[in-house]
Amino acid sequence: MLILGLESSCDETAAALVTGDRQVLAHRLAGQEAAHRPYGGVVPEIAARAHVEALEPLVAGALADAGVALAEVDAVAATAGPGLIGGVMVGLVTGKALAHAAGKPFVAVNHLEGHALSPRLTEPDLHFPYLLLLVSGGHCQLLLVEGVGAYRRLATTIDDAAGEAFDKTAKVLKLGFPGGPAVERAAALGDPRAVPLPRPLKGSKEPHFSFAGLKAAVMRAAPDHAAADLAASFQAAVVDCLLDRTERALQRSHGATALVVAGGVAANGAVRAALQALAARHGLPFIAPPLWLCTDNAAMIAWAGAERFAAGLTDPLDTPARPRWPLDPSAEAVRGAGVKA
Repeated sequence: MLILGLESSCDETAAALVTGDRQVLAHRLAGQEAAHRPYGGVVPEIAARAHVEALEPLVAGALADAGVALAEVDAVAATAGPGLIGGVMVGLVTGKALAHAAGKPFVAVNHLEGHALSPRLTEPDLHFPYLLLLVSGGHCQLLLVEGVGAYRRLATTIDDAAGEAFDKTAKVLKLGFPGGPAVERAAALGDPRAVPLPRPLKGSKEPHFSFAGLKAAVMRAAPDHAAADLAASFQAAVVDCLLDRTERALQRSHGATALVVAGGVAANGAVRAALQALAARHGLPFIAPPLWLCTDNAAMIAWAGAERFAAGLTDPLDTPARPRWPLDPSAEAVRGAGVKA
């Protein structure tokens, strides 16, 4: 089985070819950091135009790298949401066009499912069900991954995601863009105990996350503290919140085979180390994708497409682009921004 995957949900344009036995035959990616750096964040209109320009040559390059023709793929998979709707539409329409032209099945992939299943691309012994901390710029959720297309949400954020807080902290501290890696680099030079910062919802009976108050506290503290100390203190607070909420979810996840982290913030070394220690305390394996699979990429979309295709799940060519697309549509709405998750 050979799947062509396309990703364009935010500011990374990517195309990949992945086999059903977990071989990544090709992966091409074009970033947009230079275009967005002057604004300190992703500008949706700029991102969408960049996807239009980049995607066709990336697809051609990936096919050439793998030494295959479009006619040789078994299906085409593309992100259909959630994400910045302009970018999602670029990849989705391209994927549909390629599938139609080649007479191949089409698989519409939920970007979050791409992250959720990405650890299985490199870890063949990871079996369902596993507890997943999905932590990125737009999402912060705990999910019990019960199977392909089967996700039970245990917690979500009621306001901002952890990755959003990293990005805004980097902007406040003038550390540059992208914010997550910039904060981590600065934190390595600072004292994590230098600035007293809140840990929203830590210890709460409510299972969810909250990072808006922490972000606001960083803004208030910025004029009075060195950037490195504030970055280190902020990162320590985020780690404490993630650990507290994840431990609570572990206590409710009887039968989980592993603790898994995925999403852009999963590339953060402090987050990984803390979660690994937490998993060890609970006697569970800890699994995180390689760093390149944590941030947005097309290999995870191709792999999710492969898993869905193997399960007989394909989609019609009129499948819509979706700016919001919860993995667990039956989950109860929660207060604040959690109603969208």
